[in-house]
Amino acid sequence: MYEAFFKLRKKPFELVPDPEFIYLSRSHKKALTYLDYGITQRAGFILLTGDVGSGKTTLIRDLLNKRYERVTLAKVFNTRVSFDQLLAMINDDFGLSVDGKDRVTLMRELNEFLLAQYAAGNHPILIIDEAQNLSADLLEEVRLLSNLENSQSKLLQIVLVGQPELRATLAAPELLQLRQRISVNCQLKPLTRPETAEYIVRRMEVAGDAQALDFSPDALDMIFQYSRGIPRLINIMCDFLMLSAFAEEVRCVSAEMAHDVTGDLDFENHFWGTQSAPAQGVPAPAAELPAASAAETERERENHDLLQQIVRRMDEMERESARLPGAFKELCDALVELKGDLGGQVARNEDQVEELRQKLESACALLESAPPQKPPVRPAPVGFARRFLDGMSGRSGKI
Repeated sequence: MYEAFFKLRKKPFELVPDPEFIYLSRSHKKALTYLDYGITQRAGFILLTGDVGSGKTTLIRDLLNKRYERVTLAKVFNTRVSFDQLLAMINDDFGLSVDGKDRVTLMRELNEFLLAQYAAGNHPILIIDEAQNLSADLLEEVRLLSNLENSQSKLLQIVLVGQPELRATLAAPELLQLRQRISVNCQLKPLTRPETAEYIVRRMEVAGDAQALDFSPDALDMIFQYSRGIPRLINIMCDFLMLSAFAEEVRCVSAEMAHDVTGDLDFENHFWGTQSAPAQGVPAPAAELPAASAAETERERENHDLLQQIVRRMDEMERESARLPGAFKELCDALVELKGDLGGQVARNEDQVEELRQKLESACALLESAPPQKPPVRPAPVGFARRFLDGMSGRSGKI
C-alpha cells in the first residue's frame, strides 16, 4: 500500500518469517554458529529456544536455505499431537507413505529409510518446531527415536526449537537422559536498543531503501520500550508507523507519532497483558525513556534469565522433596532424638566431673591451711651396762 510512496520494492516489516530479511544480532550470530556447528559435526541433539517472535523460525529457515551437502530434512511444526501422529508427520515429511499404518510399521519403515540414507552417505535431520508443546512423555519418545542407529553411528539428528518453557520441561528429573544427549544448547535473546535501530535500517535496506523513513532517536526509544526488543513486535509497530507516515505524507517518525500508534494498538495490554505504558495521548518525556547502555541491558537480561533458572530449580527441588519416602523423615527424627540423648549424657558427665573437681580443690585447700606437725621425740636406746648400774644404785639405796 505504501511501498510506492517510500519507493520500496516490497514491504519491509512483514510478519512472515523471511530469511532474506534476517538480521543477525549478537545473540542470533551465536545461535546460528552453534546450529551450523551442530549440524556439520552431527553433534547429537540440538536445542534452540527463544521468546515468541524472537526469530527462531526465521533462523531455522535461513539455516535450511544453506542446503548442507547430502542433508535430508524433515520439519514438524504441529506439536499438539500424540506420538503416533508425530511419527506419521515425520515419515510423511521424509517422503514415506503413512496411510493406514500403525506405530510398529511406521517405526520399521523409518528405520529402514534411515539405514538407506546412511548407506547412500546422506545425513537425515529432524527439526521439531514449537517443541514447548511436547509433554515430558512425548519428549522421552522423541529421545528414543535417536536410538535408531547402526554399529557405527546414530542414524537421525534431532533439532528441538521452542519457547523458554521448553527448558523448564526438560529440567524434569525423568528427562535426565534427554538432557545429557543435548550437545548444542543455544538461546535467542531480545535485541538491545542499538540492535533495534540496526534491525529497522536493515529491513528497509532489504526492501529497497535504508533511508525510506527516518526514525528519530526518541521514536526509536519508544519502539524499543514497547517492543522490549522482540523482532515481531518491532515489525508490528514499524509497519503501522510507515502507514501513519504515509497517511500524513511525512518521511520522519517522531516520538509523538510512535506514542499515538502504540495507543491506537493498545500495545501494552494487547501484546504484553499489562497497563504499565505511559498514559495515552501524553508522549513520554525523553528523561523517562530507557537510557541504559547495551551492556547494562544485556546484564539485566542475563540476571533475569539466571533468576528464572533459580526459580525453576527451586520448584524442581520442592517437587523432589515431596516424593521423599517416609523412612527418610523417620531417620531424621531418630537423629534428632539421638542428639538430645547425647546432649543429656554429656551434661550429666560434666556435672560429675565438676563435683570431683570441687572435692579435689577442697582437699588441697585443707592440706595447705594445716600447721606443720613436729615429729615425736623417741628416747635414746639404753644399753645393758647402763641398765645394770641403775639397778645396782636402786638396790644400794634400800640397804
